[in-house]
Amino acid sequence: MTSKNRRDFLRTVAGTAGAAGALGVLPNGIRKALALPAHNEKKSIEDIEHIVILMQENRSFDHYFGTLRGVRGFGDTRTTPLPNGQPVFNQPNGTGGELLPFHPSAANLGLQFIVDLAHDWTSTHGAWNNGHYNQWVPAKGTTTMAYMTREDIPFHYALADAFTICDAYHCSTMAPTDPNRYYMWTGWVGNDGSGGGPVIDNAEAGYAWSTYPELLERAGVSWKIYQDVGNGLTAAGEWGFTSNAYIGNFGDNSLLYFKQYQTSQPGSPLYQKALTGTNVLKGDGLFDILKSDVANNTLPQVSWVVAPEAFSEHPNWPANYGAWYVDQVLDVLTSNAELWSKTAFIVTFDENDGFFDHISPPFASSTSATGQSTVETTNEFYAGTSTVPPGPYGLGPRVPMIIVSPWTKGGYVCSEVFDHTSLIRFIDKRFGNQFGIAKESNITAWRNVVCGDMTSAFNFENPNDAIPSLPDTSAFEPKDNLRHPNYIPVPPTTQSLPKQEAGVRLARALPYEFFVHGKIDASNGKFQLEFSNTGDAGANFLVYPNGGVDAPLSYTVQAGKKLTDQLLVAAGSAGAYSFAVFGPNGFLREFHGSAAKVSKKDSANPEIANGYDVANGNVQLRLKNNGNTACTFTITSAYGSSVPRTKKVHPGDDVEVDWDLRASYGWYDLTVTSDSDATFKRRFAGHVETGKVSASDPALGM
Repeated sequence: MTSKNRRDFLRTVAGTAGAAGALGVLPNGIRKALALPAHNEKKSIEDIEHIVILMQENRSFDHYFGTLRGVRGFGDTRTTPLPNGQPVFNQPNGTGGELLPFHPSAANLGLQFIVDLAHDWTSTHGAWNNGHYNQWVPAKGTTTMAYMTREDIPFHYALADAFTICDAYHCSTMAPTDPNRYYMWTGWVGNDGSGGGPVIDNAEAGYAWSTYPELLERAGVSWKIYQDVGNGLTAAGEWGFTSNAYIGNFGDNSLLYFKQYQTSQPGSPLYQKALTGTNVLKGDGLFDILKSDVANNTLPQVSWVVAPEAFSEHPNWPANYGAWYVDQVLDVLTSNAELWSKTAFIVTFDENDGFFDHISPPFASSTSATGQSTVETTNEFYAGTSTVPPGPYGLGPRVPMIIVSPWTKGGYVCSEVFDHTSLIRFIDKRFGNQFGIAKESNITAWRNVVCGDMTSAFNFENPNDAIPSLPDTSAFEPKDNLRHPNYIPVPPTTQSLPKQEAGVRLARALPYEFFVHGKIDASNGKFQLEFSNTGDAGANFLVYPNGGVDAPLSYTVQAGKKLTDQLLVAAGSAGAYSFAVFGPNGFLREFHGSAAKVSKKDSANPEIANGYDVANGNVQLRLKNNGNTACTFTITSAYGSSVPRTKKVHPGDDVEVDWDLRASYGWYDLTVTSDSDATFKRRFAGHVETGKVSASDPALGM
């Protein structure tokens, strides 16, 4: 779009009824973003010279992208169980019934002023409910289950189809805006009590722990906050909030709540780079300083963009106002072709508001009763107060994340676990060694293991591939400068689980490879779980005992490490056990059976281990019989042919079974039973990583 002054920006545009006709038009900025080649001199992250981060407000991943093709959304076949045995999508409504995700009935939903929901520490931990994840409706209200589709937010969907969406990106903490933005800019919330922390709310009282931009400044890495300052300081001295939601920065520049910035003087680096805005104060335009820096090749190496309230996507503001704003920023960045060829533009969200997401987030075990970890979990648990409940800081629910850059074109999905601290680690990965930046010590050891540095989302070797076009956003430009009443969706009387778009998308190679094996320990009757991480990244696993009746246990295993635990089985003569293990990228292991059966001298003792044929992207099963009589195993796959395979295994023997996964792009979901015990069942599901580009889980769109 052409440059607009503030008066033009606030003008009334054509009614939203005409939006559909405009969606086939490709805006100039997007067209250039897709067409311009990547700087590819070093074929590494060093080809990036500018990192620009735009963090929007308060939307969950499922709320925006649960129906998007090829991401872990509403078509997920490997969901955590609720205590009542239902899938996590079937949320109890607090009155004896249940509420599934639903699509609100209002027309032009992407331009509706959908109501804001509770998103504080207490209500979010209430929804989480010690990992049961079953109190979303009582804690947040029925609108928590509302979601949007491609028809509602076409620009967001098309942006994901053109570039790379990250479907395992979590907000950092189960708390509101400011704490999550502190994680982005500092690595934590003063978890150790230093500098006025820990902070779990939007108190904005003035804090003094170190921030990452200060590390950049000391190392000589250029940085800047781009924001609209409106009319500058208010009479009350509140910087960034204004009575006009279409200007200002909504208070989302959270660096301004740190004393070292508050006391900085005009002309000093912290003042000039964090407290000045993107616009000339006389009001000639929204993006004038950003435009000038891009045009003059003075864009810093690291930048953060902070939107005015109306464009932040924070309810009750429309999602598509945000789409228009993102398009404007991208239009500016692509106006300089050479600069764009060296720029990574990252669009994400600070937290989920009160909107539901179905992936239960990783959390650190606080005691041996809640799990184990091969890495220290210090400073990952909040002790609580007389009025605020204790709980893990995070991770929080998933939020949208799209990486728009010349190295992320092609409509990929990246499913490595990230959070807001991953943004710091990505910047450090690019500039840390070159400029000798000290590592951000605020990021905890546990978080450094569980969350990646985002490099897996990029293709630095051969980035210049063709990609599809994106729709125009001109119809989403606000038609007035008013704040509209809340739209409160009404759940439907007839419910059904939403359908996810059919098909797959290209998937980035991930650094994951791990095994979880389980068996009854005959010496004590306990169930032994062994975690082995042979990949290049750490991982967190949630173990749900007894079909989800008990709260999940958390196990964190560093790359190259093993961890073993023994879990109690049900009391009584049957000795029934049931454990489900959930890990990254759809990884699942289920173990069901009877300890009593194993202890009998005249019975079979079936057990199974799995391995990976990495060279060919296939999976192997080793069927073992440690008992005294023969048994027959039956293996059924959720992909391809439904015809099961059977293998008879004699006492003391084992049999290997190779499973070809070419037709399912390396994805597997195998269930194994035994005729020796009607309660025996093992389920093995996940993806075999080969170090090469693959495809998303085809089961998601079935």
